[in-house]
Amino acid sequence: MLGPEFADHLDQLLRLDDASRSARRGGGPSGRQPVHTVYVPADQLTADVVDRWRAAALAAVRQHGPVPGASQQVTELVAAKLAAEPVEDLRIDFEDGYGIRDDADEDAAVRSAAACLADALLAGTAPAFTGLRMKSLEGPARRRAVRTLDLFLAELTSRSALPAGFRVTLPKVTSVAQVAAMAELCGALEAAYRLGRPLRFELQVETPEAVLGPDGTALLAPMITAAAGRCAGLHYGTYDYSASLGIAGAYQSTEHPAADYAKAVMQVAAAGAGIPVSDGSTNVLPVGGTAAVRAAWSLHTRLIRRSLERGYYQGWDLHPAQLPARFAATFGFYRDGLADTADRLRSYLASRDYPAGRGGGVLDEPATAAALAGFLLRGLDAGAVSAAEVSALAGLRREELERVCGWPGRAPDQTRAP
Repeated sequence: MLGPEFADHLDQLLRLDDASRSARRGGGPSGRQPVHTVYVPADQLTADVVDRWRAAALAAVRQHGPVPGASQQVTELVAAKLAAEPVEDLRIDFEDGYGIRDDADEDAAVRSAAACLADALLAGTAPAFTGLRMKSLEGPARRRAVRTLDLFLAELTSRSALPAGFRVTLPKVTSVAQVAAMAELCGALEAAYRLGRPLRFELQVETPEAVLGPDGTALLAPMITAAAGRCAGLHYGTYDYSASLGIAGAYQSTEHPAADYAKAVMQVAAAGAGIPVSDGSTNVLPVGGTAAVRAAWSLHTRLIRRSLERGYYQGWDLHPAQLPARFAATFGFYRDGLADTADRLRSYLASRDYPAGRGGGVLDEPATAAALAGFLLRGLDAGAVSAAEVSALAGLRREELERVCGWPGRAPDQTRAP
């Protein structure tokens, strides 16, 4: 047999590789992932934006509801969610939704938007997650992008501390160098304004260059590395990406095969780093008469459910009337899977003689057990299921689910309860 010296040799041989992979591996979400991001053009932002979106969403349900296909229980959960927390993640948009303006006009919009966010933070009415989308770091927009972010932070921090859930969206990324430059910019701003917490950013994947470099190299994983720990997510940009591939407007959608390819690459690149992936939006808005609104809700619900089934647990919402479908689809997804998931997880953990198991015709492995626990945790975070339901069905408290799942930052626990 080989002696311990050879194992020592392998440890030394792989030491740098072990350290590199450990530094990159996030181990899973470190906290709640919002189920959506709401984009509001900067010049349309007010301190009461959440109240306005709540009122509009509830009015849409009263006039046109319920969302097609939603059970009575889900409909009640949606109404409660809209009343309590209609917006989980707010992104103030200085890019496509805002457009190109004179510097003086954008400066004024930046100051106004930062003041609105500060007022909402001080009043306790801001969403749990907030931030802004600046312009890209492409040459023509670069100086304006830097000025907008700098001025926004100057105005915000003069009135309020930077909130814990704050992040910046970097759109139209085309190179690893841009991501490295963004990380350096965030470090400089973090020091200049003594933010007290890391300034993190999302990469918006909406160009072919972000998915595949000019030499044929997949660039998203190197981009995450270049972010130096500041990457807070990968967000798919439905319409810029589709248009850049020459896809006709009528066929641009989150379910187009080109979109599926880009998101699959995003998912693989992000998985090893524990970075969340967000799907894009649908531009079919639920407006007009009841028939039009319900048709748009049906489409939105189907697209969201499709994304959830593929492991994309977040998406964009562009209009208040999209919120009922967002929450109905999300709640329905977790409620539909609650009983079976809890039963499989309970059976797996109760079995001492793995892999024989006691779960009937399903033979689960440790990695699948972690995914089952993760499903229940996401359902809890979304408000789709209650702790009492999970405890009754799976026999587990939240901290026990986190241990099985490996959240946050731990390897999946392969031990089983007696």
